[in-house]
Amino acid sequence: MKVLGIIFAGGRGETLDLLTTKRASAAVPIAGKYRAIDFTLSNMVHSGLIKMGVLTQYSPRSLFDHLGAGKEWDLDRKHGGLMLLQPYIGADTQLWYQGTADAIYKNITFLRRSDEDYVLIGSGDHIYTFNFAQMFSYHFAKGADITFLYKELNDSYNPSEYGIIQTGEDGRIVDFVEKPKKPMGTKGFMGVYFINKHLLMDLLYHSMPHGQNFDLLLDVLLPNLQRLRFFAYEYKGYWRNIKKGIREYYRTNMDLLDSRIRKELFYSDVTIHTKLKDLPPPKCTNTAFIKNSIISDGCVISGRVLNSIVSRGVRVKSGASVENSILMQDSVVEEGAQIKFSILDKETLVRNEKRVIGRPEDLMVYEKGSVI
Repeated sequence: MKVLGIIFAGGRGETLDLLTTKRASAAVPIAGKYRAIDFTLSNMVHSGLIKMGVLTQYSPRSLFDHLGAGKEWDLDRKHGGLMLLQPYIGADTQLWYQGTADAIYKNITFLRRSDEDYVLIGSGDHIYTFNFAQMFSYHFAKGADITFLYKELNDSYNPSEYGIIQTGEDGRIVDFVEKPKKPMGTKGFMGVYFINKHLLMDLLYHSMPHGQNFDLLLDVLLPNLQRLRFFAYEYKGYWRNIKKGIREYYRTNMDLLDSRIRKELFYSDVTIHTKLKDLPPPKCTNTAFIKNSIISDGCVISGRVLNSIVSRGVRVKSGASVENSILMQDSVVEEGAQIKFSILDKETLVRNEKRVIGRPEDLMVYEKGSVI
């Protein structure tokens, strides 16, 4: 069985505020040296997919630079490989994708020319590890037309922020409500679909030319809920959607300081690949104190770092203190500065003795290149 991968990576993710002024949400850094899209991309590669299309749109330069030709994911190949699908102006096309269905429809040639018979669709800003082969087997065992991936939401999620699935005893989906004010269940849709390629094309051809049917889920798939066999497969591991907001993004990074979660994401049978950089190991001088933190390659730490994520090339100078914070690539914290409950984007400079003090419920966030 051959499966074609499609990853939605064109959204800004406005809820991420200053972190997405110059990059798409799929390109936001995670755990020091990774990008959000690395997780979905690596999951698909581990599941045997060798051809993938990444649908980009908003501010794609950072994403293009990160993905390149797909070498780190073994996708720089003659047959298959990685294709970046950016919107374009043509004789009969507009510049921007109007929605998820419109994005796929405007690249229908990518589907038509592929040798694969099935399509796996996911989002580039979800953090989890999974071998989709389990989902494929379930799909065929049930004789499904479309299979959704879902997670039982516990108290750490707000069900009103997710699509909620209701199923029968056999796992068939009987109802779906997008972000209900009063959720009738806890089966949260993870934005992952598995579907026959020709069925997907038929649904798009039927829906797209006849009105404003731009959303793949709401306008193309769900209107066929009673006619087609929709099934749901449960995912039981760690999963977060960072596009839910700054606090969700912060929480996801802080979760990685938990050894159990870190082991699941980075030391399971799925290897998360990312773009490599030629940097030396981190250096900790004799004045450094580090506890429960992730320190990336190229860093020089001379101050205190507690419960924090420190990205590549960061310098924390002597007498400086960083606590419960995220410092992105090439930021500099000068002598005597204090940072707490903050997120500093790339190349931020915190000058001598400056105090950047946030609170768990009110994080301080600075955009790329800030001088504080």
